[in-house]
Amino acid sequence: MAHIAKRCNCRDPGTGRTLGTKCPHLAKRSHGAWWFRYEAPPGSDGKRRRPWAGPFDKKSEAEAEAKKRESSAASGVPVADGKMKFGVYLESIFLPVKKAKLKPSTYRSYEEAVRLYHRPGLGHLRLGDVREHHFEQLYAAAAQINNLPEGTKPSEMLRRLLAARATATWTRDGEDSPGLFVRRRVTPARIHRIHAVASSALGMAVKRKILAHNAATHVELPTATRRKPVVWTPARIETWKRTRRRAAPVMVWTPELAGRFLDFLVDVEERLYPLYHLVTTRGLRRGEAWGAAWDNVEMDLKQKTGWIAVREDESAADTEGYDTAEVSVKSEAGWRTVTLDKVNVELLGSWRARQAAEQLAAGPRWDGSGRVFTTEDGAPLRIDYIGDHFDVLVRQAGLPPIRFHDLRHCAATMMLAAGVDMKVVSAELGHSKYAFTADTYAAVLPQLAQAAAEATVAIIPRRRAGSGNS
Repeated sequence: MAHIAKRCNCRDPGTGRTLGTKCPHLAKRSHGAWWFRYEAPPGSDGKRRRPWAGPFDKKSEAEAEAKKRESSAASGVPVADGKMKFGVYLESIFLPVKKAKLKPSTYRSYEEAVRLYHRPGLGHLRLGDVREHHFEQLYAAAAQINNLPEGTKPSEMLRRLLAARATATWTRDGEDSPGLFVRRRVTPARIHRIHAVASSALGMAVKRKILAHNAATHVELPTATRRKPVVWTPARIETWKRTRRRAAPVMVWTPELAGRFLDFLVDVEERLYPLYHLVTTRGLRRGEAWGAAWDNVEMDLKQKTGWIAVREDESAADTEGYDTAEVSVKSEAGWRTVTLDKVNVELLGSWRARQAAEQLAAGPRWDGSGRVFTTEDGAPLRIDYIGDHFDVLVRQAGLPPIRFHDLRHCAATMMLAAGVDMKVVSAELGHSKYAFTADTYAAVLPQLAQAAAEATVAIIPRRRAGSGNS
């Protein structure tokens, strides 16, 4: 049974404590306000809770709300803990629930957002007090982590974020251990991903009726522009040779440059040549190539046909600068089949024979991971090694630099240049939306733009063939 009483904020002149229900002036109708105290379900620590709720102008209003709260508590519906801090909720309720549902790489991104941004920035606030402007202040401070103007004194919010980063443990290996984070620049796209975690957290609180409103729903976020691929033309290569500056963050080789790279790998007898050839021509993501298993490969070596079913085990999108607009594969529906051409079939057939020879040489040391691409003892490759080794090979080949993930862009643009339909390209790449493929790659290669220009002029009837004048 709820206890209903009048309370006020008058303080004892001796102790300084609020008088609450003991104030002698509460007999006056205009003094104080009505509150009620009720038996709520135990908190996250299992302790009994008898919170006060109010204020209400009228006793009848307090009584009506008390009945609602008691009815909710009796039905087992969670009742908000007015004292629970945002940081406590994230650590003790939200993250444990997500850890049981998400794949390790996705959980690490949630953990990173909580422990590097939301907890140090807003964790001291009560869960029910978090508002839109708090998130906007947090993200304004986060954006200054790598871009604080010289001579500017960091805000208190920024100091808390920097302190959290100073005590964090950093890694480049993509390990599944908790508390290990990849050092990334805080870009607008990164802020969008950080905020998505907060929105998920408060959304879960609303579903559980811990909160009535998701304060993350209408937060004003910085504009995150999609970085479209730019091709390495001869003029851009010359500029890069002089200044070592790229024309854009995401650069793509022409088919000629891709061919030079693959020829270089053959010349130096690169062991992982089949992997790099597969990614360059079929556009697998880093995680898809890394996690590919022989169980999901079908090949007819006589007919030179085959396919590989791939799934993104480690999201390349978790690393700054990768396809931030793509949806990471998280369900059985996310499996897709990539068709293998005869060259890739031959390369993978030779690679499987080589792997069998390495197994014999390794003997009992053979790992037996079942992966397509492994170390010489059968163990899975370190996922970062694939990209790191690629960077070394590009420098050795003397080619203009691209990231490993840009081989995927190379595959897409070369398919389009070869006349492959955009919808087929989208399906082969595993894009969640056809519009993403069209928007990203429609005009990336000069050859495509040139063909479009010629076709446009050719369709116009002219009196004199080949004339630029009437």
